[in-house]
Amino acid sequence: MKFSIKKEILLENLNNVSKAVSTKNVIPVLGGIKFNLTNEGLFLTATNNDIDIECFIDKKYIDNIVSTGTIIIQGKYLLEIIRKLPDGLINIEIIDGLKILIYTQNSNFNLNGIDSSEFPNISLDISTNPIILSKKVIKNIVNQTLFATSMQESRPILTGINLKIEGNKMECIATDSYRLAKKIVELDSAVENLINIVIPGKNIGELAKILNDNDENVEIHIFSNKILFKFDNILFQSRLLNGTFPDTSRLIPDTFELEIKTDLDELYSVIDRAALLTSEKDKNIVKFECDGNEVIVSSNSPEIGRVEEKMDVEKNNDTNIKIAFSSRFMMDALRTVESKDVVLCFNNDVQPMIIKDSKDDTLLQLILPIKTY
Repeated sequence: MKFSIKKEILLENLNNVSKAVSTKNVIPVLGGIKFNLTNEGLFLTATNNDIDIECFIDKKYIDNIVSTGTIIIQGKYLLEIIRKLPDGLINIEIIDGLKILIYTQNSNFNLNGIDSSEFPNISLDISTNPIILSKKVIKNIVNQTLFATSMQESRPILTGINLKIEGNKMECIATDSYRLAKKIVELDSAVENLINIVIPGKNIGELAKILNDNDENVEIHIFSNKILFKFDNILFQSRLLNGTFPDTSRLIPDTFELEIKTDLDELYSVIDRAALLTSEKDKNIVKFECDGNEVIVSSNSPEIGRVEEKMDVEKNNDTNIKIAFSSRFMMDALRTVESKDVVLCFNNDVQPMIIKDSKDDTLLQLILPIKTY
């Protein structure tokens, strides 16, 4: 294998494929990137047995293919070398069987490679009827739900995002059992059979890092134990979580005793300031008291001190409420709202509170209150 390629082209693709490079290095080959140079172009592949990524660089983007071949190069060192080499052409060549020569006009690196036969056998399958979503929509789904997944491995199913597709409606739900995020997306075409899968949160988070924020389409191919995203020159495959995601529909109230509408930025800033005097030890508790058209947001820590702020709001009736919640959870939820105003929905101080975008009924955030009153 011997070829020349511009640094920016190789580095962009290495950055994408490296999302699947294992950092644990239990098995050396999983810390590597497989180079497979053919007459059609260069395939870069990596896997950590959780995510598989393949990037294809067409021959028209490769300056010179002298000879084809395949080898595995350790990802950690390769990325740093390519990143720090000067802009311009980079030459890569296999010498003496498993030695890799990476060189420019003034730099020369000699690395040990791994025989490509040691690379895991990856099956990147394509289905006949993929679901089509834009990159922008997928990024929005991730940004508006991923934060609510659980960090606790004791309940693995809650570390993922639940995708439920029926007809042309897709529900995306994440919950750590203390809060819930739900996004509904309408598909262009309906699916024949009900789809109900759970994608590991950290995996779809890595996908979002690769996607740019435009309206280009992504093909989504769903299988019984894996999901594959096809876009640009990339195949991104993730395993699915085993188990049944809990039915969360019963957690979301159908009606509310009180709805409050207020300016998003003002509410976020008020809670942000109140959170200054909270602590993780005390669950970052902020109290929210509604009296008339005025809301008092406060926090009180015996070790730190007390803060209280007032703000005017719009209400749908004369009901008042006192409730407490995690300021961190509330701020996470508010960051997903894109409109100028946000709507808070309450029943009492023990039932879940709902946060809605005033102009987007496809997004819902739920937070369980903390009993303090």
